[in-house]
Amino acid sequence: MKNIAVIGYGVIGKRVADAINKQDDLKLVGVCDVISDWRIQNAVRKEYNIYAATPEAEKEMKIGNIPLKGSMQELLKKVDLVVDCTPKNIAAQNIKMYKEIGIKFIVQGGEKHETTGHSFSAENNYKSAINLNATRVVSCNTTSILRTLTALKKAGLLEYARGTLLRRATDPWESHLGGIMNTMVPERDIPSHQGPDAQSVDPDLNVITSAVKVPETLSHMHYWNVKLKKQTTKEEVLEAFKKSSRIKLIHYDQGLVSNNTIKEMFLDMGRPWGDMYEVALWEDMLKVVGDELFYAYVVDNQAIVIPETIDAIRALTGIEMDADKSIAKTNESLGIH
Repeated sequence: MKNIAVIGYGVIGKRVADAINKQDDLKLVGVCDVISDWRIQNAVRKEYNIYAATPEAEKEMKIGNIPLKGSMQELLKKVDLVVDCTPKNIAAQNIKMYKEIGIKFIVQGGEKHETTGHSFSAENNYKSAINLNATRVVSCNTTSILRTLTALKKAGLLEYARGTLLRRATDPWESHLGGIMNTMVPERDIPSHQGPDAQSVDPDLNVITSAVKVPETLSHMHYWNVKLKKQTTKEEVLEAFKKSSRIKLIHYDQGLVSNNTIKEMFLDMGRPWGDMYEVALWEDMLKVVGDELFYAYVVDNQAIVIPETIDAIRALTGIEMDADKSIAKTNESLGIH
């Protein structure tokens, strides 16, 4: 049993905390933040131990009647590993503290690869993370790229890949604060950062991405054109994707015609927050033309990295040396079937 702390109880942090709480080999010792509003109050309702990230936050939390267990420094002394889910400027400051204390840590995809020297995707490079002091779980879009392209690579099909990403403008709970309306904003650089980010996990991937921000909040959508190593069939490609437990094949002709209908399906399945940990890839849209493959999928920007984070904890702490066993254990706990 490894003791784990979550620093930053936001969109990702609250999901990571709940996921840790479902594991029989991990213990959530506490969550830490600067907020004293409804968000941390939900952590209180879940009976999580709450710690204040700063002296100023401690004062505000006490005014807000948030029951505190102590400071961030006190929390870090009690754990084997910390998952930092804070905004990237905050995480960069926290990392100095983790290194001084000598504690293992995981950061999220907003950080640069150089922050940890290792970037993580469970189905691709779990083994290389075993017993490291730190890793970075790559972003939601990069995670989806690695899952799908790794599946093709393992099947001996992948030559190179070119993808166009339609990115949500902001998170759903922040859509009242602004964002992109009645327009689309292309990212200036090609490749967009997701392609090189995927290569930080797997340098052998020949992948180029382009990205456009679009006026919606639920998720991202990707369109991919892949050059295959040989002429093949749709059936062979689907078999490659089916070998990944974290790619869910869906059907357009069953009414799953948009990101909101897909979200509704996962809500109906009883997932917390309607979370989709898998890549939702349209099976009946997928097309193979000779040695070219075309497909599209939807990415849940709030949920896809949660199982990856749990697997990264096991790898860094060395409590599970086998990637497949960790993935299966995480999947079972989160209802990924």
